[in-house]
Amino acid sequence: MLDKMKQLFEMQRSMQELKRQLEEVNFDVASSNGMVKINMNAAQRINKVDINGNLAELDKAILEKSICDAYDRALKHAQEIAAGKLKAISGLNLPKA
Repeated sequence: MLDKMKQLFEMQRSMQELKRQLEEVNFDVASSNGMVKINMNAAQRINKVDINGNLAELDKAILEKSICDAYDRALKHAQEIAAGKLKAISGLNLPKA
């Protein structure tokens, strides 16, 4: 019983360390048309959104699609980083989204 508690404590500590590591990994991802760039960390927190061009001159529908595209790309990248780090500490091989 004591061994199980110790393993549980170690796993909790490892997960807290993983969360801290994910918060420190930052990256930039751009939409496919380059109109929007998102800076996100691997814990899936958006730090910054850059929009290229004058907002008054941009087509609303294209801008909306560009934001969604950039966010989807950034989210996928963050998930890949998290899966790699989790595999490294736990040995689990999670399927790619």
